[in-house]
Amino acid sequence: MKKLILFSMTLILPLLTLQAQDVQFGAKAGPNFAILQPDLNDPTTRTALHLGAVAEVSISEKLSIQPELLFSAQGTKDESDDDEIVRLDYLTLPILAKFYVAENLSIEAGPQIGVLLKAEVEDDGETTDLKDITKSIDLGIAFGMGYKLDNGLNFGARYILGSDVNDLDEDPDKFANRVFQLFVGYFFD
Repeated sequence: MKKLILFSMTLILPLLTLQAQDVQFGAKAGPNFAILQPDLNDPTTRTALHLGAVAEVSISEKLSIQPELLFSAQGTKDESDDDEIVRLDYLTLPILAKFYVAENLSIEAGPQIGVLLKAEVEDDGETTDLKDITKSIDLGIAFGMGYKLDNGLNFGARYILGSDVNDLDEDPDKFANRVFQLFVGYFFD
């Protein structure tokens, strides 16, 4: 946990020293289409949600930094067994560089850290806790695009490539989060 706090502060403190032209705060939410790749069985997308708070710190007319704090429900489903669902829920902190390529249209990319909140598999109505065999931190990279209206309403899409979440030393298989997000948000004045 100390490493997480130190890592987060290392990313956030430089933002506080910037002579920003404008800072906006907002909220966002939308669906997650998540999968673990590769998976042991026959994986298919788990549809869930993400939601949370967002800030946009303008550096220049074309460049902003956008830190977010989100709840993100991820995992996978087994296509050959409709009852089997792996649920990996995270508190994520993406810190994205946001470049406006045209008026109101931006592309974004940056690191993301996720802290595991819940890890479980449900199969045939029985739930098994997976926290002991799942890494508590998921480091990833996120990239996407967004469109922000002048009234603060914004829309976008993002893809996240996570790190290996398998915490079993004797198991050489790697399972990484892959998440496609769609979102709608609002920046407050």
